[in-house]
Order: sequence, then structure tokens, then C-alpha cells
Amino acid sequence: MSRVVSIFDPWKDEMCTCPPKYSCSPYTGCSHSCLYCYISSYIPNAFIARPKKDFIKRLIRDIRRIDPKIPISMANSSDPYTPPEDKLRLTRRALEILIPKGLKLIILTKSTLVLRDIDLIKCGNVAVSITITTLDSNVAKIIEPMAPDPWERLKVVEKLSEKEIPVIVRVDPIIPYVNDDIGMLENVISEAIKKGAKHIVVSTYKARRDSLNRLAKAFPDIGKAIKETYLTRGIKMKRTVYYLSKTWRRKILKQLMDFTLKEGATFAVCREGFREYIRAQSCDGTHLIPNRVEPLKIA
Repeated sequence: MSRVVSIFDPWKDEMCTCPPKYSCSPYTGCSHSCLYCYISSYIPNAFIARPKKDFIKRLIRDIRRIDPKIPISMANSSDPYTPPEDKLRLTRRALEILIPKGLKLIILTKSTLVLRDIDLIKCGNVAVSITITTLDSNVAKIIEPMAPDPWERLKVVEKLSEKEIPVIVRVDPIIPYVNDDIGMLENVISEAIKKGAKHIVVSTYKARRDSLNRLAKAFPDIGKAIKETYLTRGIKMKRTVYYLSKTWRRKILKQLMDFTLKEGATFAVCREGFREYIRAQSCDGTHLIPNRVEPLKIA
């Protein structure tokens, strides 16, 4: 059986600045069906989440082999609270196994369902990272059709923070002409910090042909401009990923960094290649994971 807990290594991407961590996904695919999502480029039926076969059995096997000092990220290519989790409860079962062992966890989600498990999370070595790309509910409904409304996600930030659970907010991805207005982005960051977010992670959209076509179709008035921004004026990276120009990225990321630091939170960028814009002990927020439970010897 293949591993369900493995070292996070995004295609050995030289742009990645993440500290060492494991990745663990209870599901293959993600039913949030975000238009910008990259997983559709390598996962068949990417927007139909399904549980990994024998996930819990494999999880118990894998954690016997890991270094307990290295945090586990749940999850990077599939939201651990993708809609089917409401009934299947694989993520909750995983937390019931991992938290009492004192393992360090960071949960990445854009779902309000994470609040169901607050009873477990508040007792463990756990930080939570919430993705909020815009506070415009109409735009969010188009680009993240099956995810909760962004204002509901802000409430999640607040409720987690009230329980002294460290919260990171990811403003990711920033898509030209869609959600790149600097004032609106600053508003996302400001509201997140007011609700208790300690760390802000910002990242621009990294285009692949399939997700770019989805966005162009969803926004016909600006679809051509989005494509030209990437395919004509952008930078082609390995694995046929397209970045915005360095000039564009530096301008907006610097503005958001300065704003975030002024608002009193730490800041980082994700897979941008600009280490000078990482103003925290870690880019992903794993430095915020609390030490509430002493790690047990796993055998």
C-alpha cells in the first residue's frame, strides 16, 4: 500500500520555501471545485472527492515511521473538509488518532466544517489555515462554487481564535482582473486580522492551461485579458505552469506585505521566489503550532 503520510515536496519546486513537513490527505480530489485549482492537471475526476482506500489503516501504519518533530499538513491537494467529510468523517477520525499522540498538525481548509472538530483541535498541537480569496460573495461563488461564503469563513477565523487556536489566513490565489483590486485585498487582510488571524499568506495565481480555460469561460468579458496576461506577458515555468511577470508580482505583494505588517500580523508569500517578502519564522504558519501535548513514542 502506498503511503498516506509523506514528505511534502511540490514537484521539487525551487519556488517553494516551506519548512520540512509531511502531507496527509484523507481524500483524493476535492469537491469544492474551485476554478483555479491545479489538481485537475494531474488527478482524474479531480472535483469529485472520494476517500482513499483503507485510509485509517494506512495512517496508523505511516505514523509509526515519521519524525514527530516534523509537522503534518492536512491537506495540500485536497481540502480535508471537502463536502463528503460531513458524512464520512475521515478527517475527524484522523484527528482522533493524531492529536493524542502529540503530533504537530496544520489544517488547511476553506470550509466551515472545521468548527465541528473544534473540541479536538483546541486540545492539540494544531494550527488552522483558512483560505479567503475575496470578500465579494458573488465572485467567490463563481470561482469557488462549492465552498462556503467568505464571510462565513471569517466567522470561522473568529471562532477558532476565541478558543486560542492559532489561525493563518491564506489570500490565495490572487487572479488578475478577478480579485486583484488592492483595496479589496487589504480589506480581506484587515478583516482577517480583526477576527484573530496571526499570520497572512499571499500568493498569485499560477496558471495551468485547464484552470486558465475554466476562468476564461467563467469570465467571458475578461477571459481574453487573463489569458494574455499569463500566456503572452507572463513567465512560463517548468511543468507548463505560467506565472505573472516579476514586476507585477513584486508590486502587489510588496503592497500587501507592508499593509499586513502595519496591521500587526506576520506575512509571507507562497511559491513566489521572493524570500525578502517572508516576514515570519515560516512561510506556511507552522511556526504557530502550539505545544499542548507531549509527543508520545509511536510504536
